[in-house]
Amino acid sequence: MPYIEWTDEFATGINVIDCQHKRIIHYINQLTDAQNLNSPEIIGDVLIHLIDYTLSHFAFEESLMDEAGYSAASIHKQTHEAFREKINSYHERYRAGENITDDLFQLLNIWLMDHIAEDDSSYVPVVKQNIPGINADEKQGWLKTKIQEFFS
Repeated sequence: MPYIEWTDEFATGINVIDCQHKRIIHYINQLTDAQNLNSPEIIGDVLIHLIDYTLSHFAFEESLMDEAGYSAASIHKQTHEAFREKINSYHERYRAGENITDDLFQLLNIWLMDHIAEDDSSYVPVVKQNIPGINADEKQGWLKTKIQEFFS
């Protein structure tokens, strides 16, 4: 499995979201390491981080969409919920001793290409229009408040 690098193709243009999305690439690359090193422990670590990611990032992103008044937020939330369920399913399979590396690698790649690069781009214009200063310095305004809400 090859390493993946962040490209502008994945960028939403919302700095905090892009930083969070870069974590998916990191997890994909960790799966490559797990495969190369034949290390189920790395896979377990990736799953634990993905479970955290699906809770924290999705809640943050959904809050952003709600606050911006994004009309398709409920559909987007359903997509997030389906992904959370898949990650939890993979975690159960892993705990049962199944080798899920290839399946998880494929899921994350599809998520990266389809959801992050395409679906997430649909809410970006609404957020940028309705939350002025979304890319402002993290020490001020809306972003500071939200980061404290979700990540403190």
